[in-house]
Amino acid sequence: MLTLLEQLDKGTLWHSPGGIHPPELKQSSNTTPIARLPLAPEYIVPIPQVGDLAVLTAQKGDHVLKGQMLTQGKGFSYLPVHAPTSGTVKAIEPRVSNHASGLPVLSLVIEPDGEDTWAKLTPAKLDELSNQAIIDKVKDAGIAGMGGAAFPSHIKLNPASEIDLVIINGVECEPFITSDDRLMREHAAEIISGVEVINKLLTPKRIVIAIEDNKPEAIQAMEQAVAQCPIAKGLMRVTVIPTKYPSGGEKQLIQIITGQEVPSGAIPAQLGIVVHNVGTAFAIQDAVLNGKPLIERVVTLTGDQVAHQGNYWLPIGTPIKHALQQCQFSAQTQQKLIIGGPMMGYAISELQVPVLKGTNCVLAPSNNQIAQDSPEQACIRCGECAVACPALLLPQQLFWHSKAEEYDKAASFNLQDCIECGCCSYVCPSDIPLVEYYRIAKSALRNAAEEKRQAEAAKHRFEARLKRLEDEKLAREAKAKAAADKRKKAMSGSDKDAVAEAMARIAAKKKAAEQSAQSAAETSTSETNISANDNKSAAVSAAIARAKAKKTKLAQQASGTGEASQSAESDAQANQELESKQDRVAAAIARAKAKKAQQAKEADKASEQQAEAASPPVSEELDPQKARVAAAIARAKAKKAAQLTVKTQAGEAQAGQSQANNAPTAHADAPSDEQSTDTSVTDRNTTDDQSAQDSKKARIAAAVAKAKAKKAAQNSAESTDSKQATETTTEKTSTDAELAANNDGQDDKKARIAAAVAKAKAKKMAQQAPSASEPDDSQAEDGASEADTEAKQDTVADASVSAPVDSAAEQKQARIAAAVAKAKAKKAAKETKQSDEPATSEASKQNQHDDEAQRSDTQAQAVTPTSAPLTAEEQKKARIAAAVAKAKAKKLAKQQEE
Repeated sequence: MLTLLEQLDKGTLWHSPGGIHPPELKQSSNTTPIARLPLAPEYIVPIPQVGDLAVLTAQKGDHVLKGQMLTQGKGFSYLPVHAPTSGTVKAIEPRVSNHASGLPVLSLVIEPDGEDTWAKLTPAKLDELSNQAIIDKVKDAGIAGMGGAAFPSHIKLNPASEIDLVIINGVECEPFITSDDRLMREHAAEIISGVEVINKLLTPKRIVIAIEDNKPEAIQAMEQAVAQCPIAKGLMRVTVIPTKYPSGGEKQLIQIITGQEVPSGAIPAQLGIVVHNVGTAFAIQDAVLNGKPLIERVVTLTGDQVAHQGNYWLPIGTPIKHALQQCQFSAQTQQKLIIGGPMMGYAISELQVPVLKGTNCVLAPSNNQIAQDSPEQACIRCGECAVACPALLLPQQLFWHSKAEEYDKAASFNLQDCIECGCCSYVCPSDIPLVEYYRIAKSALRNAAEEKRQAEAAKHRFEARLKRLEDEKLAREAKAKAAADKRKKAMSGSDKDAVAEAMARIAAKKKAAEQSAQSAAETSTSETNISANDNKSAAVSAAIARAKAKKTKLAQQASGTGEASQSAESDAQANQELESKQDRVAAAIARAKAKKAQQAKEADKASEQQAEAASPPVSEELDPQKARVAAAIARAKAKKAAQLTVKTQAGEAQAGQSQANNAPTAHADAPSDEQSTDTSVTDRNTTDDQSAQDSKKARIAAAVAKAKAKKAAQNSAESTDSKQATETTTEKTSTDAELAANNDGQDDKKARIAAAVAKAKAKKMAQQAPSASEPDDSQAEDGASEADTEAKQDTVADASVSAPVDSAAEQKQARIAAAVAKAKAKKAAKETKQSDEPATSEASKQNQHDDEAQRSDTQAQAVTPTSAPLTAEEQKKARIAAAVAKAKAKKLAKQQEE
């Protein structure tokens, strides 16, 4: 069996799948030699053209020379851009790109000076250059694949694997294009020189120049050049292949020459094969041997709308419009311009686009040459596209997934292996532009891959940043730890003791603060319980305030002393003393609360027993409406009494706070402060006992008055002729109650007056109780005024509840009662204001008040005329008045006691 090299020497060819035979239409442009056109008014050089990361070295207004490098870069696939002619940089701005999308791209616009002056060139001989120098020259010349793909040539000339076969592609299978044909005819020797440069770099075992059999003149010219080449014998040969489209494709040509198929996703270099175009070989020899960069190329201008069809040397950046005008281009209606051939080319909508390194043809066909685009029809599943595909793909599947934008599924059907030859679109009976769908899908996949690459790069940068921050944190911690260890080692024994003492003081302060907060919370809870059960007793509130003030003073004193001069041991001792004082204050408060609760309970029990014994139950025949009125009045008076009690407690708390602030602060006075606290609590308890007794007397007096009124009403109902006087004896009754009992036989109006007097006395005693504990003149005066006002309200309310005012006599009696109550209240306020301390005992005060009440009663009796016998309605009103008086007195006494 012959080896591959032996088969190559014999000229053996293999069949390639797929392919089509479209009309060639090459005769209109390959009959004339390659010509040159005059300089254009301006040249548009896109930046960059191949690769990326290009940096522009020329600025606006600079004068450049022909062949001068305009960009710099270091990317792997970067190729520099050169000035196509000498002139001035007119502008650097975005211009329409030579692309199917027509998107603008940054371009450098050069205005020629007409001299076409070359920059300095450095020719060289091949034997004097090393391989790396050759590769550098090729890269600096900006040489890319001239067959249309524009792949950087220096990459192909420096493969990673060993190369056995080099194929020089001169097939040029695309219809209308004849640029390679004319180049091989006219510059076959230069092409062979370029092949020699490639041979030096790659050192292959065989070099095959492949030409399609429809180019006999080119075949003859290349064979003559090979025969004259000194290294061609046994190494280089020209191979003629059958005409079929797309035989000029890289993978298809390899399969025809060698019979080997390039795997999907692989490149020919992995098989030891490299393919270069004949135009690329010409550019390589020009750059390496003559030092000329790639600034021009052969372009075929063809089509029925071009008068002078042919091939022309066009500088890179020449506007297409200028080239067509020089060839007498005449546009028709809906004229189509195609860059490249009709099979793989793309249409442009703007004539002012530049010629690029991969531009090999500009086609301006008429409607007879290329029909107008037909509307897309539905796929009929004929399968012709699959038969014509040279890459053995499934165009139907690729079309469906690309149209549905399922690009991942399209990629799974080897979309990247499509060479975009257009055979499938050419044979499709439904006129579906299949290649356009494939190009869009490929672009979407490239964009997705680029986004993924950028995301991965961002992820790596983020992870690197986190690692850097963590390393910096660890470094700071290690540095701080080392500094602490260094300070610890350098620290003396006295410094350590001082630190320990400071730590102890801090701990003691923290513990004292926690205990103080806990005690405050417990005290607050105790106050809340006292408010719910005993309506915030004034005595206990004052004791709590003084205890809090004393505790605050002790805490401040302990803190200040500890910071000033004492160590942790003295702070601990101060905290123990503070805790013991707090315990004693809490115990005193608890005892006061217990005693207060016991006294209130006994007083309530005694008053209830005496009231039940002294007065019979209220008749059930009372009017419900009047009862509701009486209840409303009672609630209003209770609210008034509660407000008065709150004011009294506030005054006591203020006095207790001022007393606590005046307390001594030294540790040595701690026992005296405790004794003062206990004494104040005892005084408060004594005052509470006296207030409880006064309230008890007031309730007894009210009960007696009610009983007398009730009895008078009953006696009037039984007999209007006889009037009995009943005396009721009770424990510790007041003098004014006895006087009211002696005069109760006259009529029920006197009974109402007696009830009003009793209530006024109860009010007065309620005012005296806070005055005895807090001898403040202003507070006493305020209390007296409030008692005066309340006495007025009570008198008017009693009068309104008792019965409607039926006559002038009754109105006069009501006014008398109100005046008596007001006079008593004013006198009580005056006496309280004049005396800072009680001059006499509580018993003598009671007798004096009783005398005043007796005189008031006598005066009221003297003024009041003798009334007629009471009717049943009047008796009912009298009973209601008595009941209201009793309820008011009992409610007020209970509030004062609390």
